[in-house]
Amino acid sequence: MADQTCDILISGGGIAGLAAAAAFGTAGFDVICVDPAPPVTEREADGADMRSTAMLQPARAVLEAAGIWDHLAPHAAPLQIMRIVDAGGADPEPRIVKDFDAADISDQPFGWNFPNYVLRREMLARLDALPNVDFCAGTGTSSLFTRSLSARVGLSDGSRVNTKLVIAADGRGSPMRTAAGIDVKTKRYGQKALAFAVTHPIPHDNVSTEVHRTGGPFTLVPLPDFNGMPSSAIVWMDDGPLSQARFEMDVDAFEAEMSTRSCHLFGPLTLASRRTIWPIISQTAERMTGQRLALIAEAAHVVPPIGAQGLNMSLQDTNVLLDLAQARPDGLGDAEMLEAYNTARMRDVKIRVTGIDLLNRASQATHPTLRDARAIGLNALYSMGPVRKTLMQMGLGVKS
Repeated sequence: MADQTCDILISGGGIAGLAAAAAFGTAGFDVICVDPAPPVTEREADGADMRSTAMLQPARAVLEAAGIWDHLAPHAAPLQIMRIVDAGGADPEPRIVKDFDAADISDQPFGWNFPNYVLRREMLARLDALPNVDFCAGTGTSSLFTRSLSARVGLSDGSRVNTKLVIAADGRGSPMRTAAGIDVKTKRYGQKALAFAVTHPIPHDNVSTEVHRTGGPFTLVPLPDFNGMPSSAIVWMDDGPLSQARFEMDVDAFEAEMSTRSCHLFGPLTLASRRTIWPIISQTAERMTGQRLALIAEAAHVVPPIGAQGLNMSLQDTNVLLDLAQARPDGLGDAEMLEAYNTARMRDVKIRVTGIDLLNRASQATHPTLRDARAIGLNALYSMGPVRKTLMQMGLGVKS
């Protein structure tokens, strides 16, 4: 097979990889994006990703520049208030409820929530409209050979791509990161997360609610109404065996258990999708670059799903990388550009990974004394106006 040539080869066609392809393609670069698995873009299809993603304010700017936002906007559920509920007492009932209102720091919501399958569908539509972007579903990367002036990537279909820059957006087990010999530091929590959608009789009023008790947070994030009922996406983190048992429960028992865990804040919850489950880890690459290679998203950093930080960190990776590429187009993928990228992102990534790690460990607390300490800490943080404002700004990614 004849070699192909492009400016940028993106390994990975998940949400982060598709967003990067749209961003660089819209900026005028010739892009090839590959992924071994065809993306699932329908809610009821086998393999559909039932998680949702909250796009925070900085992420919106990236998606607008990539020509995606206008297509996503009709499917958005605004996140105006972040509500933290501590239910760590003897019974699963709210004992402390604190609201963080975006109006305190901005004239826009904290962010906008989207089902992941919708994000994939609309991003693929954008790529189809870009003549300089080629998305190859069902094709993965198999080898990487780099020199000072270019890289050659072998693909699973036997073809090769010569390129100036390889972007690894190929997940926590990134084959491109492995091929480049970049190590990672991984923490395991013994947790798994369940993700699914529900309907409920009490409207969410655009409030994202995080309920803390033990084992990990139970988070309800607003979705548009489904079948005429208020709907939310749920991520339920807990110890691995407990989560696995719930994954296998019959629907009636599962609905009863999740309604109790939600403290019945929205009334009885009704399962409105299939359940998905995955292990919770924290992971950071020792570097975010190699020769002619930039790591983004989960190839570079993995965090527990707390505070909507994961994909928003990923889009900030793309934003910084794109700014550097546009500032010196003739230096695309060279050592100077990649060193600048590594320097710009590593500090912020380490701060956020460490912070989310601490929050997750606090959320796992099982001893009553530790659960009381968590509640006291929440009260203290909320009562300190400047600290609360700073934490809200950091949550948006606008201050670090």
